[in-house]
Amino acid sequence: MVVKFSIKELSFRYNGHVALRDVTFDIPANQIVVIFGPSHAGKSTLLRCLNRLNDLIENEQTEMTGQILLDGRDIYAPGVDVTELRRRVGMVFALPIALPLTIHENVTYGPRMMGVRRQARLDELVERSLVQAALWDEVKDRLHEPAMRLSGGQQQRLCLARTLALEPEVILLDNPTSGLDPLSTAKVEISLQELKATYSVVLVPHSVQQAARVADLAVFLLDGELVEVGPAEQVFTRPRQSRTEDYVTGRFG
Repeated sequence: MVVKFSIKELSFRYNGHVALRDVTFDIPANQIVVIFGPSHAGKSTLLRCLNRLNDLIENEQTEMTGQILLDGRDIYAPGVDVTELRRRVGMVFALPIALPLTIHENVTYGPRMMGVRRQARLDELVERSLVQAALWDEVKDRLHEPAMRLSGGQQQRLCLARTLALEPEVILLDNPTSGLDPLSTAKVEISLQELKATYSVVLVPHSVQQAARVADLAVFLLDGELVEVGPAEQVFTRPRQSRTEDYVTGRFG
């Protein structure tokens, strides 16, 4: 197994509140890793630690201890290029935010900011990213129309395509299907299964059922503590910890 991220004794506090406590586990390359648990378990905080989005928290006192290694290198070490880190580790949020531009311009926005100017290369990135996001067939004849005309599910997949256009190594997804209908949710889930051949995928899911459907590796957090981590089939059908069993069977949460 190739390890993409290695998380070692990670703790995170803001305004004195402990969001994560001594979390340690590895994220393998080319797998879908699902981080699940009830509200306020620390899932989104952990996700944001992986590309240093927590650096952007304002007006709050934050403290992080421990290490996060990407390909063996500490992403919080002095001298790390945070912009490059966020290109390598892209993120898709729960609320799709299409830019007030065309579909084509939405996908190429990031590459243009990174200095890509050749039209043929930009067109290639648009097609490939939209295909990977399972959106190409629906919009290939509408690329120069406003992205705001797309449905909510289409806008979510557009946001995924926009992240993919930057050619990341890891894709972080924070509840990306929470506002989508079942058909759009299914399309996103199918896309994820195809994407893991090329990318490492870390997902905070909409539900335990979604976690069980898509995960290769499952990570259960509760009150900022890592309760259990293991192959999805084992965690969801034969959990080792009673708290995991209580949660996945609906006794709480």
